[in-house]
Formats: sequence, structure tokens, C-alpha cells
Amino acid sequence: MTQHAVARFDQLDAKRPMRVQAGSEEVILVRQGNEIHAFQGNCPHAGAPLEEGLICAGVLVCPWHKAAFAIKDGSVCEPPALAGLRRYRAWVEDGEVWVDDQPLPRSEPPRRSDARTFVVVGAGAAGSAAIATLLDHGFGGRLIWLDQERYPAYDRTALSKFVISGEMSPDEVPSLLEPEQLRRGQLDRRIGKVRTLDTKKQRITLADGQHIDYDAALLATGAIPLRPNLPGIDLQGIMTLRSREDAARLLDAAEPGKPVVVVGDGFIGLEAASALQKYGAKVHVVARHEVPLANQLGDRIGHSIRMLHERKGVTFHAPTEVERFLGDGSVEAVQLANGERLAASVVVLGTGVRPATGCVQGVQLSEDHSLQVDAELKVAHGLWAAGDLVTFPCAGTPVRIEHWRLAQQHGVIAAMNMLGEHRRYDDVPFFWTYHHGRTYEMLGHAQDWDRIEFVGAPETGEFLALQCTGARVQAVIANGYSDAMAMLSQRMKQPLSLDDALKLIG
Repeated sequence: MTQHAVARFDQLDAKRPMRVQAGSEEVILVRQGNEIHAFQGNCPHAGAPLEEGLICAGVLVCPWHKAAFAIKDGSVCEPPALAGLRRYRAWVEDGEVWVDDQPLPRSEPPRRSDARTFVVVGAGAAGSAAIATLLDHGFGGRLIWLDQERYPAYDRTALSKFVISGEMSPDEVPSLLEPEQLRRGQLDRRIGKVRTLDTKKQRITLADGQHIDYDAALLATGAIPLRPNLPGIDLQGIMTLRSREDAARLLDAAEPGKPVVVVGDGFIGLEAASALQKYGAKVHVVARHEVPLANQLGDRIGHSIRMLHERKGVTFHAPTEVERFLGDGSVEAVQLANGERLAASVVVLGTGVRPATGCVQGVQLSEDHSLQVDAELKVAHGLWAAGDLVTFPCAGTPVRIEHWRLAQQHGVIAAMNMLGEHRRYDDVPFFWTYHHGRTYEMLGHAQDWDRIEFVGAPETGEFLALQCTGARVQAVIANGYSDAMAMLSQRMKQPLSLDDALKLIG
């Protein structure tokens, strides 16, 4: 271990980390009053340069996906990161900041003997976050992790953004947990499909007939892509995009220069359109709405996103819908209700999802097949649920939100409550979507609003939009404005007026 003088103390900004070199290690320095902290330079989630992050309210907020880390020790406070930051010893001597070039050992929680069996069903965003939390907090009982995929627990957001564009192979999709995280405790990873989950008996039965009795269980099976009941829907080449295997099949079937039809103009459909256009396909989007995403983002932002896609070569067919799929064994064309017929050897369905709750016995499902949970994400005695499959209370209103990061937040909360805590969701939903090189971020969840205040213009470049009900901000949408979004991710945990938001943005 070698000590390195890396900066002058008076060079450090209390709101922004500084990246420095300590031997072969790149680290960031964070100033907190007269104290100095040193951490790894990049976010453990997706490698974002943390010197571009912002220090506020005692946490460091990642500039890309708004993971948050405690300044005092680097521990993760908010996903999508599921591991804390490596720490380095740092100190000030005669105005110089010194750093050791080897990380400090990670502290391990005490792991007490525990006779209970916990089961987590699902290894997506929520399930992986729950496993990380249970292991991080020293659960010493038997921990069974079930999933249908052979190689689960990966960052599914990369599929529609980077894998089907050819920028990342399916095998390169980042894992959600590091191998050393999974070596702690009594973790039993299994491949298996749940046939029934009996909430009364607290028993899970697998498709192969095995039984697992649990003391506490988390259902985090996500949602299943919907296939519309249309003539020709079973033809080869009509695909959904949910798994790494789906992405690999789609890449194998799509060919540069050949037409691909995307059905649906939601976030997944438009991300797929962007990615496949980059791959070189001739992309057509079929949608019921003239303006995509208007319900979520408003007409002006939705229109600007459509214009961006059209400038990049995507052709929209809207408002209309698919009448039937045509072909002999494999899809060859798509017949639209407006009379158009689109040639296509590949069709991507972005037609919504249904909560994967068919295995649950003993509780009433909601009309949309979701599980109704209480504020602590509890379904029944010994059972919690998290992610896309739950309707949960958010700011006093029951909602179901299909957001990757929110599913991770749910997983953390449910895991803590399985351990005996009484946590509730009191954070700000955050979502990001990627189109033709532009990242759009959304904070909050506005089910309705009566005005949108713009800073900048979505038609021409970076912008920030505040969706408001009266004078209160309900949600914020941005392309760019990274610092403002980092500050708002913390400030919007309390009610925020439009005037205060505009002052904060500057």
C-alpha cells in the first residue's frame, strides 16, 4: 500500500466530487465540511463517472441513473446500484489531500444462526435487489432464489436500448450482482417454474412437483408480454422482447436493410424502434396514437420524440392498428386497419404486459391481474410482492408502475420488511428511456396534470419540463439538466411548488 498526495484541500467543491489518480487507482474525493472521503471513481451499476455526480442532502447522486450513496461510508442508499462504493483511506495534511492506493476492506454484517426459510421468486430488478438486501443485512437462515432463466439477474434495460442495436451482445449484458455478493450466507439458487404459491399453507409447488415451505417469501416475477388475439399472431417472426433469449432471437432474425414492424408506441416499442434503426433495419411503427407517449409526457414532448424518430428514418403509421398478420408459416406482411399492407419478416410486439401472478392462490387479484399490497408491500401473512406485478399506495393513491428502478426500490423495502422492519415506499419514482442517442429522464408519477412549465425546448435540444397540478410539481421530465435532476431526485421527496422548483433549477 502506497500513500499519494492527490490534490489541495482548497481545490475541492462541496457539491461536486473530484476525480484523482492514486497510483493505479482512479478515485473520487468528496468533501463534507472539513472531512475528506475517497471512493471508487465509477458507479458500480453501469460505470457512470461519479465526478459528474452531485453531492446533496448527505448523499452522492449518480449522474446517469440516480443511484445514491451515503457520503459517510459509500453505502448504497438508492438503486439501481446494488452495492456500495469501495472506500479508500483519505486525510488532509498541511492542506494536501492524501489517499492510500488500496481500498479498505468491506465490513461484513454479523450473520446469526437462523432456522427460518426465506424464498425469493424472480431474479429481475426486484428479486435481485431483495437478495442483495437480505445478504447485506446478514440474514443467516436458508435463502432460496428461484427463477425460470438459466442465467438470470441481469440488467434487462440494456436489451431494448443496446443489445438489439448491435452495440452489446446478449452475453455482455451486465449482471445485477457481483459474484462476491452471492457467496455470503446460505444462498440456494435454483432454476424452476412456480406452479402454485399457496398463501394459506405458505407453500410453493414447482412445475416438477417439488414443494418448498417458507417462513417468508417475496413474489417478484414481473410481467408477461401480451400477444394480441389477431389472425396470424402465431406465425414465426412475431416476437416479444423480455429476456436475453428474446433479444438474441430478434437479432438473429433482423437483417440490415430489411423491413421490421414494431407494433406499439410505448417506451419499449419506441426504444426497440430506435435500436433496430441503428442496427440498420428499415423500421415501421404501428400505433393507435398520432402522438406517442402523450399520456405520460404530454403532447409537446411526445411530438418531439416522434420527430426525432422520423429524422432518423423511422416511419410511423398512426393512428391505426393491426388487423392481421400475413404469411405462410412465417410472417411476411402486416395488414393495417387503414388499408395499408406493410412487408415484414420480423414483427416486434410492444403491446403491453400482464402481471405474472397466475400462480398465486388464496388472495384476490385486482382487475388487471396485479396483486394489491399494503404500504409495506405485504400481500398476506408471510408473503410480500414487488415490482411490475403489484398495485401499491404511492402518495396515498393506489398505482401500478412498470419502472425498473422502482421495482428495485420495492425489492429493498420488501426484503427489509421480511427481516422485521416496517418500511414504506416514500421515494420518488425515476425512469429513463433512450432514443437515437438521447436519454429522457422522468422523476415522479403524474397521473394527471393541468400545465407543463418548460425550461428549454424539447424540439431543439436539452430541456426540462415540470408537470404541475396548480402550483405543485407532480413530475419532471428532462433531456440533459443532470444536476437539476439529481437535486430534484432528493428534493421531491417532500411537496414541491413550481416557484421553488424553478429557483432550484436556476
